[in-house]
Amino acid sequence: MSNSIKQHGSIIAIVGCVLMACTQSNKVFTPGELWPDNKGVHINAHGGGVLYHSNRYYWFGEHKIEGKAGNKAYVGVHCYSSGDLYNWHDEGIALSVVDDTTSLLVKECIIERPKVIYNAKNKQFVMWFHHELKGMGYKAAMTGVAVSDKVTGPYTYLKSVNPNKEYWPVNFADSLKRKTVDMDTIKQWSAAWQKEVVDGAWLRRDKEKGQMARDMTLFVDDDGKAYHIHSSEENATLHITQLADDYLSFTGYFARALEGKMNEAPAVFKRGDKYYMITSGCTGWKPNAARSAVADHPFGPWTELGNPCRGTDEEVKTTFHSQSTYVLPVKGKEDAFIYMGDRWTPENAIDGRYIWLPIEFEHDKPVISWFDEWRLKELPGQF
Repeated sequence: MSNSIKQHGSIIAIVGCVLMACTQSNKVFTPGELWPDNKGVHINAHGGGVLYHSNRYYWFGEHKIEGKAGNKAYVGVHCYSSGDLYNWHDEGIALSVVDDTTSLLVKECIIERPKVIYNAKNKQFVMWFHHELKGMGYKAAMTGVAVSDKVTGPYTYLKSVNPNKEYWPVNFADSLKRKTVDMDTIKQWSAAWQKEVVDGAWLRRDKEKGQMARDMTLFVDDDGKAYHIHSSEENATLHITQLADDYLSFTGYFARALEGKMNEAPAVFKRGDKYYMITSGCTGWKPNAARSAVADHPFGPWTELGNPCRGTDEEVKTTFHSQSTYVLPVKGKEDAFIYMGDRWTPENAIDGRYIWLPIEFEHDKPVISWFDEWRLKELPGQF
């Protein structure tokens, strides 16, 4: 059940380990180990998500470089494709950062958690990502959007925004809209301070300029409506916003979820008529215990279900030393889902590993257990 946490410190180690594997066909998932693509190079798609289109899977993620500097965007968003989920073909850089210093997408900005969805109406592929501006750390808290007529790109960057400017959430009480409070006069993290956060102190603060949008994901429902789910209000509260019909902008129709609970890394999926969410707490690059929740509608209300992980105390407390990024429904297999997580290595960003594990259900609650190796045939359901 246990797996040593391997931290190979150099790109030389990565290349050396995968050269022998580059001609082999992967037939098993080995979470936390090196995962070579068709060129024998460790897959470079961190904080990613997967789109299934035309009988093929496409994995989009952050392209990292060696060293601590690799946590910024020096290249862009990488794309890989697969027909079986085990073996991945390098499709190149789908979205590139630029040298133009007048562009918000300039090199050394921060691009995180890119997700791509397909708009059937316009026959366009739409990518959204968490975007922080160069030299500003995490103060901008924006989300960016890019489009392409081809799934693998290149994607054309359109804009970055703080969403829902001048709009109130659909589930925010009128009495709270008029409330005024000076947060500087309240002891930070005290019970009184946290109550004001839940009551929307940061929401009201950001109404005129637009809300914060950090860790994010996308979800397309069965009716074609798309939702942008992101950490907002200083990461205290999740915002779930319906996108416009073209998926390129926000409608202003949004809801707050898990108010004041401090959730990051949202991953949303649907099973039957229920919507599920897996998130993490807020501990920077360090792993923490996962959370899960369920709702009857993307806007909620969301009911917390607790930590979905099962295993040793260390595994449960750290989500197997990973952080959620996406939940992948396996095409052609009912009720089959894969937890996708990242094992971050911020001191050498390119060496980040991927934790893919099967999701099972106990009494309609998601459960994630550790396997040193596993196969798709072991997932619930039948192909």
